[in-house]
Amino acid sequence: MTDTANLYKTLQNIQEALGYFFNKNKEQVESLLQGLMTNKERYGYMSCPCRLASGEKEKDRDIICPCVYREPDVREYGSCYCGLYVDSDWNEEKRARVHVPERRPPFIKR
Repeated sequence: MTDTANLYKTLQNIQEALGYFFNKNKEQVESLLQGLMTNKERYGYMSCPCRLASGEKEKDRDIICPCVYREPDVREYGSCYCGLYVDSDWNEEKRARVHVPERRPPFIKR
């Protein structure tokens, strides 16, 4: 089993119990999981691959996956910012697919 497959299975078990599901677009999920693993190697933590990390864990705590913005994003839009996590209605196309705006404040004094 590949590293991304192991990460997929681990995160799937944890997150589905909380009501969060992986996007049904497997290629997108694979790419995002690879980005998480790259960031883990680079920084020592899995920062969101869709956001610019500072490399300082304390400054990036809000974007360590699952980021603090995931819950409000999924609640409001059905998907998190990067599209890794979605709700079941989003995957079943019962929700409009709209752009999720960035909630993270501008990168100031992080």
